[in-house]
Amino acid sequence: MANEAKKEPEKKSKSIVAEFKEFISKGNVLDMAVGLIIGTAFTGIVTSLVNDIFTPLIGIVIGGINFAGICIKLGEATLNVGLFLQAIINFLLTASCVFIVVKTINRFRRKKEEKPAPPKPTKEEQLLTEIRDLLKAQQKK
Repeated sequence: MANEAKKEPEKKSKSIVAEFKEFISKGNVLDMAVGLIIGTAFTGIVTSLVNDIFTPLIGIVIGGINFAGICIKLGEATLNVGLFLQAIINFLLTASCVFIVVKTINRFRRKKEEKPAPPKPTKEEQLLTEIRDLLKAQQKK
């Protein structure tokens, strides 16, 4: 009985390993990895856009307030409200950019799908094509 109990978890772990190998070997994992790398780089660009361009401009519009400097002190704790606001702006810009990219891709996909396939020739057209081909063949003789 002890041997049977040991064999069952081994089978389970082998099936999990096999499942994992199957998951890794699919092309979707590679696509996800590329997306993650590009997304990480994209986040750096958006973070710079927020911190170096938008946040100072918003600060100027609202009276020269530097978001990074906004904080609330509660006893010994400091709540960095400004940094949190920058993170929210960063998130909203990233989400907006991703939305625009996805919307653009979907528009191209729809246009591609909307292209109607050439209509199949009717039986009459097929017959006429065969007659034409036969006449051409007779002329060559």
